Amino acid sequence: MPRKRNNPVNLTADDRRELRSLIKCGSAPARQLTHARILLKADEGGEDAPSESSWPDTRIADALEVSRSTVLRVRERFVAEGLEAALVHRRPKNTKPKKLDGSQEAHLIALSCSEPPRGKKRWSVRLLAERFVRLECAEEPISRELVRRTLKKVP
Repeated sequence: MPRKRNNPVNLTADDRRELRSLIKCGSAPARQLTHARILLKADEGGEDAPSESSWPDTRIADALEVSRSTVLRVRERFVAEGLEAALVHRRPKNTKPKKLDGSQEAHLIALSCSEPPRGKKRWSVRLLAERFVRLECAEEPISRELVRRTLKKVP
């Protein structure tokens, strides 16, 4: 007995035509083409669907060389948000805010170009982090890794 899917993909004739023309043209980004192929393979159709039946997620994943979770995510986004959302890549939402703003980064860079503390030949990232916090340039302690990444950006 076939397993019932949580997110059935039912494409309209217009959607199918649009996806096929997108694939046929081939000038879209690779991820978008792959998502179009996933939707076409997962289409359970309706009255206007061709005689093909939809493929199981594992078969789609194997055929298109993507993970099953990718197939599942595309399927879920199509059902929840529509065709356009399922095709277009969405940037991650969980980006962290920067710990240092531009002026604080400039201050850190200026500090690293200044004379090192007495008894030291040069600045270490740990010394820079400690001095930066001591000068009250940051509200909270910063890690030496943040100092390293900030200084790495400077040519």
